[in-house]
Parts: sequence; structure tokens; C-alpha cells
Amino acid sequence: MAPLKVLICGGGCAGPAVALWLSQTGHQVTVVERFPILRCGGTQIDLRGAGIEAVKRMGLHEAIQSKLVDEQGMAVVDAKGNVRATIMANKSGQGAQTLTSEYEIMRGDLVRILYEATKHNVHYVFGKTVDSFEQDDKQVTAYFSDGSSDTYDLLVGADGQGSRIRRAISSPNSPDPYYQLGTHVAYFFIPRIDSDTNMMSVYNCTGGRTIIRRSHSPTETQVLLFLKDDSPEMSGLPKASVEKQKAFWSGRFRDAGWEADRFLAGIESTDNWYCQEVMQVRTDTWHQGRVVLLGDAAYCPSHWSGMGTSGALVGAYVLAGEINQHTDDLPQAFLEYDEVLRPYVHECQDVHPWLIKLAFPESWWGVAILRFIFQVVCFLRLPELMSRFSTERDGGWQLPDYPELRGNQ
Repeated sequence: MAPLKVLICGGGCAGPAVALWLSQTGHQVTVVERFPILRCGGTQIDLRGAGIEAVKRMGLHEAIQSKLVDEQGMAVVDAKGNVRATIMANKSGQGAQTLTSEYEIMRGDLVRILYEATKHNVHYVFGKTVDSFEQDDKQVTAYFSDGSSDTYDLLVGADGQGSRIRRAISSPNSPDPYYQLGTHVAYFFIPRIDSDTNMMSVYNCTGGRTIIRRSHSPTETQVLLFLKDDSPEMSGLPKASVEKQKAFWSGRFRDAGWEADRFLAGIESTDNWYCQEVMQVRTDTWHQGRVVLLGDAAYCPSHWSGMGTSGALVGAYVLAGEINQHTDDLPQAFLEYDEVLRPYVHECQDVHPWLIKLAFPESWWGVAILRFIFQVVCFLRLPELMSRFSTERDGGWQLPDYPELRGNQ
């Protein structure tokens, strides 16, 4: 079959991952990214289960290992910074990962690794978006933000949980794809100090608030603020100006205790700020004609699953495998992609709302009970035992084998 001309919308992790597979199997691939440069921001992410196997098959295992963050585990702390419980990372190579994965990496490092692995075989266009598109049985015509247009054999929407491609292929009567979990997150970087260790510190306080500190380098520390709030006003906050966002989060956490004063003092000067509502994307429509969705655009699992990055890389592998097996019948390729991957996605998105509610107590006694639970569970070494004798959140789902993709393995 003749090589396909492929357009991928989105230059984060999912887009370049599928670009790697498709370019290495002879297809002509273009990636358009709305940011003017490679977007290397973001906090610490991880790989789990089939996601680890996916990077091995991509030939990127050593590159990723060289950039791993040295995080030893998680410590639950109180208002005075006293450690009340610890859960260490499972680095035995057996069983499931704990809250800290054996494969922790900064999002920017993974983005750079994927870009370096594809830049010679994939055409990247920055500062450009797909404004609209038309398709028929033979091609997709994409209309870009600079007024240009071009035709392709297929369009991959890897443009995140707010995907414009997803909106374009969804019918007007489609259910809301956003499954809200009633929580929000803001993250930013501040200078690291001597007391910032390589243990992730988790601090719960009243009002449904949680602060997480993670230190990924000798000079920088990540701060993540989580807030339980299901009000409609909160859902609109990410669309407000950065100044309003920072003012809101500072106001809500001003009396939080622990090191909140230090963390909030760094908000004004940070260059790496982001806030969003924590939600999942759930849709029955992953494809239409010659257009297909990938990663968060199709099945964002949310922060609480810990499977977002793994899901993107696994999805890219499966999509590329099915495209190469059905090059002459793309609608069939997308149907197979859906059938193969959806059980994995269901496992990744299996997040229980009652657990989220438990993790964000409103009252001081709720915080005390939560810390007591952590203390008892860790004293009995239950996290270690559960990790050794259980599978990842993907339910032990196995990555399929595609002979066409074996060249890199």
C-alpha cells in the first residue's frame, strides 16, 4: 500500500508518540502545535503498566531512564511538618507501582525525548492550529489558522482534553464528554531549599484542601494545590486571567498551615503556573470517517488515575498498529482501535468518587481520621503488600503485538 499522508493536531506526548510509529513505518507525517515553540512545561508525570512496555517497544527506554526523577516515595505530613506515614516506591520490578512510580519523569523531559526521536522524520509546524476541516471517502481537507489549507489521508486529534477536533466530530446531541470529579488543581515551581527532600510530601488541611510538594531537581520544587469544590464558578476559573487565578488560589490557601506561606510567596514570581479542573473525558465517539481521536482528547483519565501518560503512549501504539494493518480501510482501522483499546481505557478511568471525597476532608476531625488511617495502613505495611501482589490500574491488560511495528523493538 502507498504511504499515508497524516496530519496530527497536538505536539504534546500522544501526538509525537503516534508520529514516531507512523513515520517509522513509512508514512508522511505532519504535526501541528498551537504553541509557537515546543511546549516543555508541566509537572512530574509517570509511566505504569503497559505504558512502560510501550516505551520499551518505542526504543526510548534508555532515554527515559536517563531522565527519571529521583523520588523515593510519599510522606504524609502534619501542620508542623512531622511525618505521620510513608509509602515507598516499589522498585522491585514486580507487582504494581505505589503512589510514586518507578518511572517518574518531568513532562518536559518526555516531550523533548519524543521530539528528538521524531524531528528528522516528522514535519513539525509550531504556532498553528487546525481551525476546521472537511472530509469525504478519500481525503481530509484541513484549514489552518494562517489561512492555508492542505489535504491528508487522515487527521489525528491529539489536542488534549479541550479538543477542538473532538467537538467537530461530535453530534449536536452528544452527551457532555466531561465527567467532573469536583476537584481542581493549580501547580507552579518555586526555588528549592535544603529541607525539600526527594520524598513527595502530602499535607491535608480543612476545607477540602491538599498541598503536595515534590522536588525534581537541585534548584526547583513543584507545588501542587488541590481543592475540592464543585461550584459552577470554579469551573470557569481556568479561563480567567492568570492574575485572577493566582489571587484566588492564594486566598483559598492563605490559612492552610504547614509551609503554605512559603509556597504562596512563590506564586507571584513563578514562570511555570497552571490551573485546571480535574476531570475525565468520556465519549463513545473516538472517530468519524478519516478523523480519529487520541490520548486526552478521547479518554483523559484525570490526575486521580495516574494513567494519563501511559494511556497516551499505549493508545498511540494501538492506533499506529491498527492503521498499519488496515492502511486501505481506515474506518475499519479506527473500529479495531476502539475495540482493542476501550477495555484498557475503562480500567484506567475506574476512579471511585467516594475515595476522592475521603481524600479531601472538610473538618479538622476528618483530617485527623485520614491521617490515622494512613498511619495504621502504613504501620501494617499494607501498601507494600498490595503493590507486590496486585496489578496496575490497567487491570493487567496486555499490550497487543503488531508485526508491522516490530522494527524498533
